[in-house]
Amino acid sequence: MKDETKCLHSGYTPQNGGPGVMPIYQSTTFRFNSTEEIAAVFDDPTKAHIYSRFTNPTVDCVEKKIADLENGVAAMCTTSGQAASLISVLNLASAGDRILSTSAIYGGTVNLFAVTLKKFGIEVDFIDVDSSEEEIKSKIKPNTKAIFAETLTNPSLQVLDIEKYAKVAHNNRIPLIVDNTFPTPILCKPINFGADIVIHSTTKYMDGHALQVGGVIVDSGKFDYTSGKFPDFTEPDKSYHGMIYTKDYPTCPYIIKARAQLMRDFGCYPSGMSGFLLNIGLETLAIRMEKYCENGLKLAEFFNSHPKIESVNYPNLKNNKYYNLAQKYLPKGTSGVMSITLKGDKTETIKFMDKLKLASKEVHVADIRTCVLHPASSTHRQLTDEQLTNCGINPSMVRVSTGLENIDDIIQDFEQALS
Repeated sequence: MKDETKCLHSGYTPQNGGPGVMPIYQSTTFRFNSTEEIAAVFDDPTKAHIYSRFTNPTVDCVEKKIADLENGVAAMCTTSGQAASLISVLNLASAGDRILSTSAIYGGTVNLFAVTLKKFGIEVDFIDVDSSEEEIKSKIKPNTKAIFAETLTNPSLQVLDIEKYAKVAHNNRIPLIVDNTFPTPILCKPINFGADIVIHSTTKYMDGHALQVGGVIVDSGKFDYTSGKFPDFTEPDKSYHGMIYTKDYPTCPYIIKARAQLMRDFGCYPSGMSGFLLNIGLETLAIRMEKYCENGLKLAEFFNSHPKIESVNYPNLKNNKYYNLAQKYLPKGTSGVMSITLKGDKTETIKFMDKLKLASKEVHVADIRTCVLHPASSTHRQLTDEQLTNCGINPSMVRVSTGLENIDDIIQDFEQALS
């Protein structure tokens, strides 16, 4: 099936006489006819659903749909994108290990990696997203367990050369984790270019309507964890009946370990209703992404020719430094998100934002409605000036998320605010 069809039909197939729309299993627990049957599920978590702290039938359908869209073998939803980022790393690294991450990533993830993970004994090294293969390799140490990066960085809109990072990661026998939130699998499928694990904040375009916070981790099923660098995958798990993930689940050991160990213990799993709401967004994802890209390009071209705009960062503009990479990895478009820098200081930038009438001022992005944000004073305010610079942010930058309103109305609103 093509993506438009997968969005509607993948993950859930109505049975004879069954509901045509994916049902909501709003239940914490599931009943069995015997103790033996319950025990069997604890021995093999793929046999059935047992408790909604780590699996749920509604959410399971959504996981299958997202895995199919990303060309992965399995997926696991989480209650937020941050939870997906955290679990994707903790599934590979423990105290004494390291992770290598590009520096231009979401501010909350920077804080998670640089501050919180450090408290758990996991060190994160940062590198410029445009680094050469040699520079990336030089940052990898014997205890480095993964490389983490974003397909399109938030909010600086740098495009990741996925194949380059995958090559270095695999040469060093470690997986590449790619946050694919902004493109979604409609615009880019990182697994096709060598990514091993793909994560999303489903709160953004996948949900699309600002209804439900969530995240997801997708397992490509392609990485070999038997090299000796990942003993947690190849040795018996004493906390789960001696299960050996690479032996017992050779097609998707990563996602099974994430669910059996981490989701079991952390319990950051979405409810049936959350999965149902996410699926509503997924059903229209393909057609929405096409319109986001169309409106986004027209708005970027407007900003690009406006005398009060210092610069526009939108990879689909031909004068953008990432245009060629965007054409390679995101030929259908680069979403509706862009960043603009005004000719003026921080005070003038905030004044401009406050004059907007249609565009919402909110701590959100990739919504069905146009919204704006001033990163330096909001999502990235916890970062130092040096970290802000590394993330490609300055005080006059505004992140713009183009919505699905009529493009003439969107442009008119920005025109009057600039005037």
